[in-house]
Amino acid sequence: MDIVLVVMGGILVFLGILGCFLPVLPGPPLGFAGLLLLHFSSLAQFSVTFLVIMGTIAILASILDYLVPILGAKRFGGSRLGVVGAVVGLLLGIFFFPPLGIVIGPFLGAIAGELINGDDLNKAVKSGFGSFLGFVFGTGIKLAVSFVMAYYYVERLL
Repeated sequence: MDIVLVVMGGILVFLGILGCFLPVLPGPPLGFAGLLLLHFSSLAQFSVTFLVIMGTIAILASILDYLVPILGAKRFGGSRLGVVGAVVGLLLGIFFFPPLGIVIGPFLGAIAGELINGDDLNKAVKSGFGSFLGFVFGTGIKLAVSFVMAYYYVERLL
């Protein structure tokens, strides 16, 4: 049974890293599930505190992944409608145009929101660029968290 848990855990940790780039896979939560499977084997144990911290970080990274593009649009001068546009674009992009929709959706949504708000095209594109930078930053956060989980997974096995 230990071999099954370790192999399945390793697959989940690997899918967690892939999930940082593929929007259909929840990266950090998958990595955390891999750590849990390893914990339930007799080959490696983690403290309850470690598991709670890693689980919390996985959830926060997943939430931030959706919030950071919106905050990026706001930081680059986006109006309320630009931020709403980024949110709508994110949701439409996720459901109708995966996997690129998660990148393009907030960018185009922020631009559309700014244009509806009556702003000029330059300000709209700047807000869209902020949304794109937020997406890149959010992906970086998820990737860092997933690599930390992969590190602990491998470290406990060795």
